[in-house]
Amino acid sequence: MVRSLLLVISLYAALLSYLFPQTIEKPKLIIGIVVDQMRFVDLYKYMDHFTEDGFKKLLREGANFTNAYYNYHPTTTGPGHASIYTGTTPYYHGIIGNEFNDKLQKRMVNCVEDTFYETVGSKSANGKKSPKYLLSSTITDELKLFTNFKSKVISISIKDRGAIFPGGFTADGAFWYDPENGNFITSTFYMKDLPVWVKNFNDKKLVDSFLQKSWDLLLDNKIYSSYSNEDNSPFEYDVFNEGKTSFPHKFENLTSTKKYTAFISTPFANELILKFTREAIIHENLGEDEIPDFLAISFSSTDYIGHSWGNFSFELMDTYIRLDRQLGEFIKFLDEKIGHSKYLLFLTSDHGAIETPQILKLNKFPTSELKNSDIINSVETILKNKFKTENLIENFSNGQFFINHKVLAEKNLSYNEVVNAIVIHLRTTYPEIQNIYTRLDFEKQVAKRDAENMTLNGWHPFRSGDVILTLRPYTMSRILEKGTSHSTPYSYDTHIPLIFYGWKIPAQVRNENVYVTDIAATLASLLKIKRPSSCIGVSLF
Repeated sequence: MVRSLLLVISLYAALLSYLFPQTIEKPKLIIGIVVDQMRFVDLYKYMDHFTEDGFKKLLREGANFTNAYYNYHPTTTGPGHASIYTGTTPYYHGIIGNEFNDKLQKRMVNCVEDTFYETVGSKSANGKKSPKYLLSSTITDELKLFTNFKSKVISISIKDRGAIFPGGFTADGAFWYDPENGNFITSTFYMKDLPVWVKNFNDKKLVDSFLQKSWDLLLDNKIYSSYSNEDNSPFEYDVFNEGKTSFPHKFENLTSTKKYTAFISTPFANELILKFTREAIIHENLGEDEIPDFLAISFSSTDYIGHSWGNFSFELMDTYIRLDRQLGEFIKFLDEKIGHSKYLLFLTSDHGAIETPQILKLNKFPTSELKNSDIINSVETILKNKFKTENLIENFSNGQFFINHKVLAEKNLSYNEVVNAIVIHLRTTYPEIQNIYTRLDFEKQVAKRDAENMTLNGWHPFRSGDVILTLRPYTMSRILEKGTSHSTPYSYDTHIPLIFYGWKIPAQVRNENVYVTDIAATLASLLKIKRPSSCIGVSLF
């Protein structure tokens, strides 16, 4: 009797499960935020002057990964955005630099250039772009595939590559800023005409209204002085043609065309991005149903400001203080529009930056310089003398020598002998070089999740060169007289913030080593969808 009753109950339960299948709860909207050139230390350097509603809220209520790193180099914008959203490194996704040598075309190419497509929203050529050089799917692509393209994906940035790689191949819209006119544009890769809401936004000419303003410090001048070098520092560019680099900054000394370019080097550009983002959420109906949508946002101005003024500047500090408040307002908007705990948000960076080189030099850090031109001329000279042949080097870029295989064949020269000659010369001539690798070193290896060999992880079997070098810490291809830069495998370029916040994310601080490639893997796990095609990361929850 009991056994019969249990059988009936189990059959009834099975019938209920069949008739009323259990649904998997998912967030209504996933929001990816990339703050260009933000270092992990920037979260804490200005902490005392953040509000409770911006960065502090994310840290307080989200999961803060304090040891998040890039596991490859070069650490630059294109590879960074590609790695975040593909969950893999340049070894697989193929974006080995913002610009790189295309062996097939025999020229340097921009990582998102594509002349097959046209600009939408402007007469400029700044929309002739696509993700054609990307060799992996993205987490946004996988979400589209999983939902049979019912999910909506929108990607927004000042930079083209900051919008294109997060959007992937299937974005419903990828929009970026046109510095020729201050409009948001896109490419015919995505659409033939701008949505009405984008046209209406451009028609407001908000950038023109920002250009009428002056950029003043948000807080008292004395607060900035305790964190930074002097305001009118000799290590800063005069971006606004004012004859000084101190506050306030105005656009009035610039031509109309240069004003639109200078605009991106102000915190006003971050404000513009968020205004545009709110319009996208409203008019694209993001997060309105049970099918999750994805919104990718990249704040580029922090990178432009860092390059121009450096990371000891009043300008960069003021930008982060303002961004904190801008994020606070955005989170409040999300809570009201989408619903608190109904969205999943992550915040990270595409790379860090070295401390302002001239500040390091002034304080007797072991800075040094090894110019690209010196390396190239030196190598070409020894090859010419040793092999009695010119043009054996086809290209040198991103720290990589590309051998001219056509000349090798014509002269019947040994590839190995040429490569070895380069390696021996570099190692015995330049103490500034840290590591030297060759194609033969890498051909039988594959990229890994860890940072055991960051050069291998950033190398691509077809697109990369034959001899690959890295420089010592604090050594650059040129000592910057002003501002700062990045692209190395060292902690100042690789240690970045990583915070998950919102839907089902417990408040916690995690101190284990994690990598940027884990972001896409984590999102895939939380969303219960397939990982991107080349993902090598692991889920962090």
